[in-house]
Amino acid sequence: MPPFGFLHMRAWASLFGQLLRSPRAVCIREVHFHSQFAEAVLTSQLKPQQEKSNFIIKTPKGTRDLSPQQMVVREKILDMVVGCFKRHGAKRLDTPAFELKEMLTEKYGEDSGLIYDLKDQGGELLSLRYDLTVPFARYLAMNKVKKMKRYHVGKVWRRESPTIVQGRYREFCQCDFDIAGQFDPMIPDAECLKIMCEILSGLQLGDFIIKVNDRRILDGMFAVCGVPESKFHAICSSIDKLDKISWKDVRHEIVAKKGLAPEVADRIGDYVQCHGGVSLIEQMFQDPRLSQNKQALDGLGDLRLLFEYLTLFGIAEKISFDLSLARGLDYYTGVIYEAVLLQTPAQAQESFNVGSVAAGGRYDKLVGMFDPKGHKVPCVGLSIGVERIFSIVEQRMKTFGQKIRTTETQVFVATPQKNFIHERLKLIAELWDAGIKAELLYKNNPKLLTQLHYCEDMGIPLVVIIGEQEMKEGIIKLRSVASREEVAIKRENLVAEIQKRLSES
Repeated sequence: MPPFGFLHMRAWASLFGQLLRSPRAVCIREVHFHSQFAEAVLTSQLKPQQEKSNFIIKTPKGTRDLSPQQMVVREKILDMVVGCFKRHGAKRLDTPAFELKEMLTEKYGEDSGLIYDLKDQGGELLSLRYDLTVPFARYLAMNKVKKMKRYHVGKVWRRESPTIVQGRYREFCQCDFDIAGQFDPMIPDAECLKIMCEILSGLQLGDFIIKVNDRRILDGMFAVCGVPESKFHAICSSIDKLDKISWKDVRHEIVAKKGLAPEVADRIGDYVQCHGGVSLIEQMFQDPRLSQNKQALDGLGDLRLLFEYLTLFGIAEKISFDLSLARGLDYYTGVIYEAVLLQTPAQAQESFNVGSVAAGGRYDKLVGMFDPKGHKVPCVGLSIGVERIFSIVEQRMKTFGQKIRTTETQVFVATPQKNFIHERLKLIAELWDAGIKAELLYKNNPKLLTQLHYCEDMGIPLVVIIGEQEMKEGIIKLRSVASREEVAIKRENLVAEIQKRLSES
């Protein structure tokens, strides 16, 4: 016989089942359900409110929005840069913003840790492009292109600590020019340096110098100083920091952190503090240690030829042979260069240092790293640091309080009277169809003074005014915003008169 407790439980279960099946139970269940639903809705409404109160609207670290005024300045800089690239016969190329991760790995040395990896979306491991050079090399190998002169303007991403005041960001724009193909020595390299000079001179950023070196000279220097070959790239990355930190700090890094013998570091120090012109190249040819290394001699021979061509281009005085220049990226194989602005005393006092504003070099083996058969396509190129240049120009404009027009509107269509929206729309359509940049206010009955003030604020040079009197006489008033002079023009001659004035301005 089952115990009393068990029977008691069965009885209660039976009674509870009957209650749930009764009409009253249905009401109880509904009330319980609705109360749960109301609680869930209330919770869901409160949660976003709580989250919203803690939410800060901002751009991600190392990125920024660009205002219309900033975009005007940027477009002018890019137009000048791209205009120079086109003048030298380059074609435009574009590549995806992200690449297969394996395409980017082992191309950037110690900087590989700065690559942004994307979350796996099923099938492919991807990374945002770190620069425009590696994607270009991949393009050449994939399409079996053996010769090309190209330029590329696009965004790249690097996961480094941004220094906004110096124009360093995690997302930034690069402008690259590259020459791919087998050519006679140093002719394409000299043209790349000429392009850098043309762009920096054209942008009127101030005085500048372009440092040049050769990776073969660096490797030869490391070899004769006693650096193990396995540490060449690591030591090169440290030497590359000499434009940011002192030789004392670099020496500490290569000795304490990278395990180089102190006497080896001291021998390197004797070289990397040398800079000059053709006379330094000749001096290095006579150096008792460096002259015994074939790699170094090959690099010095090419630099001697390069300076010969640079003299013919009329830019040799802007170039400095600098043994401290290393360019830490692994893919460089020959001549390397970097342009820096020479600070004025005022800039030095303000500690406004943007570092290099353009850089590049020769990379003869990068394409072969992508080609299944290892076929090489020699390449040389340069990259213009748009963000850093933009920071300089922006700072200068703030200092001098320059005003910038954010639109290119040439003519404004105005009226002094009410109920003239139809006439204004017909008139502005006529101007648009003639290729004239024109605007009107999006109001049926705007006040004339409001319309004229808008033109002054936006820097619009001309206003066409249409009203009842003008309609009767078949004319349009054409007003100069600067002088405030008005002339009556026959309606059929309006477009021609505007075009004439715009061509003269």
